[in-house]
Amino acid sequence: MESTQLVILAGLVIGLVYGAVGLLSGFCLMSSMRGILAKGDGRLVRTYALAVAVAIAASQFLAGSGSVDLGKSIYLQQSFSVPVLFLGGLLFGYGMVLSNGCGSRALVLLGRGNLRSFVVVIVLAIAAQMTLKGLIAPARIALVQASQTTVIANSLPSLLASLGPSEVVSRALAAVVAVVALVLFAFAHPAFRRSPGQIAAGVIVGLLVAAGWFVTGYLGADDFNPVPVTSLTFIAPIADALQYAMLSTGLTLNFGIATVVGILAGSLVTALATGRFHLEGYSSPRHMLRSASGAALMGIGGVMAFGCSIGQGLTGVSTLAVGSFIAVAGILLGTTAGLRGALRVQPLAMF
Repeated sequence: MESTQLVILAGLVIGLVYGAVGLLSGFCLMSSMRGILAKGDGRLVRTYALAVAVAIAASQFLAGSGSVDLGKSIYLQQSFSVPVLFLGGLLFGYGMVLSNGCGSRALVLLGRGNLRSFVVVIVLAIAAQMTLKGLIAPARIALVQASQTTVIANSLPSLLASLGPSEVVSRALAAVVAVVALVLFAFAHPAFRRSPGQIAAGVIVGLLVAAGWFVTGYLGADDFNPVPVTSLTFIAPIADALQYAMLSTGLTLNFGIATVVGILAGSLVTALATGRFHLEGYSSPRHMLRSASGAALMGIGGVMAFGCSIGQGLTGVSTLAVGSFIAVAGILLGTTAGLRGALRVQPLAMF
């Protein structure tokens, strides 16, 4: 089996597992933020924090052992635009509130029969393609070119290394501090400690991020036909999956498209096996308009931020890239603005 075929097959398997785990656990940054800010339930945010900790630990181990060169990913670029990353995160976070979930959550719920998620996925894909290559692309590129800066240190380990420690020590120190802080935060919550399902979900999702790095960065490291080094992310892959479904002739499958298909299939099979599958729709035209508007903001913002709540919040952060922390700060602020304060989005029927 060729390396590209192996990468696609592995992406499908990773998607299947994520779809099943996402459906059973409700894994979602949007749900996590709503739980802790609106309902006072901090279990889901601890699940997310644990997933980040595991993703960082496993990904940095792969990088430190030389198995994967994370420097080839889009997150560890020497030049990036702080304003565009942050603004993109803001748009994505607020759009996530409007749509009641991020792109990955929409894929999981679509597999369960949620037709609202179908609208979210389609609109997100169209808006993302418009921002990547279409009508919005020139404005995005011009904004990036006008505001990007070149940095000497593009990650936390490189920042530490600039102070004197070796690269190995800097990587280990940055990873250990981040992982310990996140694990302590997660397990400091008594209800989370009594939730084995949520603990397992956090560990599995974190390992899936590392698995994606291993698949694309190690198994896909063909000298003649290398694949892009990436892992779980959903904005561009959802856009690519829609384009592939429409224009497959002349296009090729990739890890991201396979992951999207796998999530849909994994969620669908799990929903059918557990009796959770049922069709759902919008409660009103206003609900549909708000949901579609949020999806458009997620598509545009996700491209500007180089990722979503998973693509930056887990995969990007697992590289300890400075740009990823900037994008995540925007996502968290945009989500908080949508859930609380003057810009709060009034609740409608939820996913």
